[in-house]
Amino acid sequence: MSHITRTELEQWLTATLQPHRFSDYCPNGIQVEGRDTIRHIVTGVTASQALLDAAIERGADTVLVHHGWFWKNEDARIRGIKKQRLLTTLQHDLNLFAYHLPLDAHPTLGNNAQLAQVLGLQADVDEEGEPLTCGPGGLIWLGKTIEPHTLESLGALFYKQLQRQPLIVGSPQQRVQKVAWCTGGAQGYMQAALDAGADVYITGEASEPNFHLAHETGSAFIAAGHHATERYGVKALGEAIASRFGIRVDFLDMDNPI
Repeated sequence: MSHITRTELEQWLTATLQPHRFSDYCPNGIQVEGRDTIRHIVTGVTASQALLDAAIERGADTVLVHHGWFWKNEDARIRGIKKQRLLTTLQHDLNLFAYHLPLDAHPTLGNNAQLAQVLGLQADVDEEGEPLTCGPGGLIWLGKTIEPHTLESLGALFYKQLQRQPLIVGSPQQRVQKVAWCTGGAQGYMQAALDAGADVYITGEASEPNFHLAHETGSAFIAAGHHATERYGVKALGEAIASRFGIRVDFLDMDNPI
């Protein structure tokens, strides 16, 4: 069976995702050291107990996720679910890798890039072919739909592709031309998206002000699910690892309707 070392994987992930470029809310990279030799990786959105248990059941030695642990300003004490997750990881000598903003932003493997492929969105690019972005950290992507859409038909496409009923604010028959999107919990970036010229802002979650902002500006807002919009980056990253190193990588979608 093919294998690599933990150091080899970490070096490749660092070169690929460049976490040093981001001021993040959590440590990116290896969060828990397990065994040195890696033969089988399980990828998933969040390092939940369910994902850890499923990885162990499948005989994996490494877990790679978008949402890891040790978030800024969280209670640092090892108790409750944090204790159980860490205990499970240490008892089974699992490696835990996590990449948050670096995985959102990657131009091909990232959540924004992969969601665009799933939903038929075409990113605007600069003279060097890099995606045009706006907002804090340049995390919002700008572009357009490949096919003509009303807000209603775009919502139907989301439902078909993501298997989630999106929350949609706006007039169903309004034409959607310019779009902006940022996966996950980026509802607070809506004004930046509108300032950049978007007709509709797409993200994972919603907050109360999004409703008023859409109505009072004549724009539109879609919340398609935090988990649902962030399944695709870590899956693509795992596939890239499998292709590069020839080791087994399994993506496990631990369903989350939020």
